[in-house]
Amino acid sequence: MDTVKANGITLAYRAWGPQDAPPVLLLHCRGADGADWARIAGRLAAGTRPRRVYAPDLRGHGRSDRLGEVPGAYAYEAMRDDMLGFLAAVGAERADVVGHSLGGAVAYLLAQDAPDAVRRLVLEDVPAPLPLDPPRPPAPAPDVDPPFDWAMLRATDAQRNAPDPLWWDHMGRIAIPTLVVAGGPTSLIPQGEVAALASRIPGARLVTVGGGHLVHEARPEEFLAVVEPFLEAFVSPS
Repeated sequence: MDTVKANGITLAYRAWGPQDAPPVLLLHCRGADGADWARIAGRLAAGTRPRRVYAPDLRGHGRSDRLGEVPGAYAYEAMRDDMLGFLAAVGAERADVVGHSLGGAVAYLLAQDAPDAVRRLVLEDVPAPLPLDPPRPPAPAPDVDPPFDWAMLRATDAQRNAPDPLWWDHMGRIAIPTLVVAGGPTSLIPQGEVAALASRIPGARLVTVGGGHLVHEARPEEFLAVVEPFLEAFVSPS
């Protein structure tokens, strides 16, 4: 693993593939880390059109900095800014971005607010940013330390319950090709919310792969079968 300084914190990351290949940024779900993408990353890096693949640990996860109860430390917007800084730090001026769940929310915020940094967007089983009714109750503290900062869980729950309305309002700003991958009826995410997100992004394509919320883990071959052609179609010839 390597680390970079970005947005004032240290981010750990894993990388695969030739350094001069077109970059792909993979963003994990809440509670995981960049290792979650290892199988997918290896395939993208060694495909017919090899890619330079980056899988960072989001702040508060894995080996990236934990920031505790600092106000705003775990705002989705802070994670978005981390990723913008991360891309600059590794020399990737523009990348394809694939985000799962929380990572997908970070990805669409990046596409909304830094469109020049994102070439193509894949959102894996990401719910629409609409208020939860009823709200998600506070999670009980664990008996043992989890592999992430518990303050991150509380902070992201609060934003999931009452997301900034601008997140939804600004979906129309996403003018790049977008693929939305749904986990199907066994997912813990209501699939109507995933479909609503896809319908809000101009020109987005919605594909149900199935396998539940962890699509790329449960059905990696099927996931790659839809994601690889989508990304490869837009790789500039060398």
